[in-house]
Amino acid sequence: MIRAGALALLAALALAPVAVRAETAPQTSAEERFRNLPPEKQEELRKRFRELKELPPDERERLRQNLDRLNRMPADERAQVEDSFRRFREMPAEEREQILERWRKFKDLPPERRAELREQFRGVLRADPARRRQILENMRRWEQMTPEEREIARERFRQQKEERRLRKEERRQKKEQRRERKLERLHGR
Repeated sequence: MIRAGALALLAALALAPVAVRAETAPQTSAEERFRNLPPEKQEELRKRFRELKELPPDERERLRQNLDRLNRMPADERAQVEDSFRRFREMPAEEREQILERWRKFKDLPPERRAELREQFRGVLRADPARRRQILENMRRWEQMTPEEREIARERFRQQKEERRLRKEERRQKKEQRRERKLERLHGR
């Protein structure tokens, strides 16, 4: 769970300066900005700081590097990260845990597969809550299947896809036949 907490901590620390900048004047010191925050935000930052101090040094260094990378991002890219984090924080705890578990598995994949999955993940985050719940439920069910059940499901999906392709082809052929009959009638054959 350290990694899950670290991910949340990184995001909170990365976004803390945004919250501070948004709520205070630009020409103030970090201490002044902190003191100008509402008490609940101050306490949240204190709590996050304590959590950070409890992490192993290598984990803290990795978080620092990630924070540096986030701070160097172009504004539009950073806005996307902040929006994704906001959506993540708004999710129910169970959904967040499912996503964090996926993240752990994701890190072990080859780079090209990770790139493909990143785009799919963005789609899940952009989905409305009902659709997102359905996607996560489908993923949960898939993980609980045995390899044999998965193969049966894959075969069923392949069959359904082939059936849809055949129906589409049949409709196309019927449409073509109607068009040909219409042309024949027009040309008096």
